[in-house]
Amino acid sequence: MNSKPFVAQISQRLKTVRALRGWSLDEAAKRTTVSKAMLGQIERGESSPTIGTLWKIASGFECSFSSFFSDPQEQKEPTVKFPNDPAMQIHTIFPYSSDTRMEMFEITLCDNHEQQSSPHQIGVIEHVVVQHGTLEFYFDGSWHTLAVGDRTRFFADQPHAYRVVGEKAVFHNIIIYPSSEYATE
Repeated sequence: MNSKPFVAQISQRLKTVRALRGWSLDEAAKRTTVSKAMLGQIERGESSPTIGTLWKIASGFECSFSSFFSDPQEQKEPTVKFPNDPAMQIHTIFPYSSDTRMEMFEITLCDNHEQQSSPHQIGVIEHVVVQHGTLEFYFDGSWHTLAVGDRTRFFADQPHAYRVVGEKAVFHNIIIYPSSEYATE
């Protein structure tokens, strides 16, 4: 995905969801723990959020992560390369759906990349299945190593992280939300 359309899509989604909530930038900053200045830059299309920042925004607004860059009407979901996280790609297999309360991604990590993630909303559970390579996952206060075919699940409402052991790893990440009240408009 080209960087400009990606930034514009996230910008528009952030404006839309903030308007739906009736939140000021101050309120959005409090709820997301992302600074008012950064939220304003993202809304104006002047800045592309990191994956971690976008998760904070999605969590604060109680929106699905994929709602910022996936279109449920599209037949083929895009593979996203975040401009400021080039060693990580995210392909949406299933965007968030309120009837299943889940979204599914195929995530590729390269070049010994480590991705830190802040806690998601209370009750969010992540399921992980390794497709290629070896990964280490941090949750419940320790690192867990998984190789091809290994799987795990954990509550994602805690700090967690992913890191590739070596040059490349691919895993499926299924995120289950606790209720169907997450915004997808």
